[in-house]
Formats: sequence, structure tokens, C-alpha cells
Amino acid sequence: MQGQAQQQAYDRGITIFSPDGRLYQVEYAREAVKRGTASIGVRTPEGVVLAADKRSRSPLMEPTSVEKIHKADDHAGIASAGHVADARQLIDFARRQAQVNHLRYGEAIGIETLTKNVTDHIQQYTQVGGARPFGVALLIGGIENGEPRLYETDPSGTPYEWKAVSIGADRGDLQDHLEENFADDLTLDEGVGLALRAIASTNDDELASDGVDVATVSTETEAFVELTNDEIATYIADNDLEPTEDDEDGEDADGDEE
Repeated sequence: MQGQAQQQAYDRGITIFSPDGRLYQVEYAREAVKRGTASIGVRTPEGVVLAADKRSRSPLMEPTSVEKIHKADDHAGIASAGHVADARQLIDFARRQAQVNHLRYGEAIGIETLTKNVTDHIQQYTQVGGARPFGVALLIGGIENGEPRLYETDPSGTPYEWKAVSIGADRGDLQDHLEENFADDLTLDEGVGLALRAIASTNDDELASDGVDVATVSTETEAFVELTNDEIATYIADNDLEPTEDDEDGEDADGDEE
């Protein structure tokens, strides 16, 4: 009982390390990320792909109201997994940072700089009493100096750069799929196909166009573009991921997470 009481004390204090060097609230925030539906990022020589599973928990919900991918600037996009409200706060912060850079320096913010500004903001909430960590992870992708960049943010405030990465539910299985099928010479279209196949791999290899969001940032145009449902349906058909007629709309998702 005494050991449980000691752990509970460390559990309640975000600013207090446990004897083995752990911050329990940060670890719980990572668990919140795992409860959110998956988002995937793929970096190719032709640009960056962001894809997100946004299967609705009810057929009565408008699919367009479930937003998992957001435009941060003309050349940068963000995908999220975890608590919706936390994601919105961090995305608004990222947008402000991008606009401040435009006003201050007259140029677009670098993807690495944007990511580190966001993770610095996240990190502050791991060492301040009276606040809790953000229960969300982000994928920040875009073009910097003509090169595609893709970063992941962690609830601890640590940034990681990836060639391809998954956040949210089923991360282990999705990451295995990406590692097995990723190649350095993928085209942008092939990157979209890889991301969709990865999401479908946890859903009986089937997808509906209104159950997934996809956006790209091309190195040629350096412009963030969200794919329409018709364009996504074309990619789904090209990759043989169309659902059969007797399939359900999808598994229920937790209402407090995305």
C-alpha cells in the first residue's frame, strides 16, 4: 500500500520526477494519443503526404465536421492524433508562429523552425505547476528550401524527423506496414497510395473516401492541397481498397479524441 501511495503522489505532480526519472503525466498524455484514430505522414522526393483516419462514430455525424488535417501555412500542413481540443490549440499556435515569421522576416517559416517552436510550447506544459501536458501528437509536414520535411511532435515536447511515420491508434502495426513498403524513390502519388494502404491495413484492407482525409505538399508547387472526396475515391480504387456493400461505416471512435 505504501508503494502505491508513493506512486500516486508522483502521479499527481507534473513537476515532480519519480525516483526512476519518470513524469507520469507525460506518459498518460502519450496514452491519450494512442486512443485517437491514426494519422500517417510519408515523405517522398516529390513532396509530403499527410493522411488521417476520420471514421465517424455515428452515421448521423457530418463527415466534414471531423477535421484531422489542417493547413498551417501555404507550404505546411499538420495532422493530429489525440484530444481534439488540445490539437486545435496547438494548430492555432503554429498558425500564429507562421504569420509572425511572415510579418517579421517577410518569408515563409521553415518546417524545422515551426516544429521546434511548437515543441518548445508543448515542453513548457511539462514543467509548470497547475497545468497538464497536451494529450495530442502532431505530424508537421511541408517544404523547406525546396526540400520536403516531415516531423512528429511528442507530448514531452520532443521533435522527431521521419521519412514515414504513424501516430495514434495501432501505431505498431501501421509502422510495420510503412517500414515494409516504404522506398526512398516513391512518387507523390505512390506516397498517397502507401498512406491509404497503411490505414486500410487496420480496417480489413478497405476504405471509404469519406472516412479518410488526405493532403499533399508538392516540392514543385510548394502548396498545401487537400484532396477532394472524388480524388481520394480514385486513389482508393487504384489501390483496390474499396469497401464491399455489406461493410459497416466503421468502428466507433472515442468521442473525446480524434
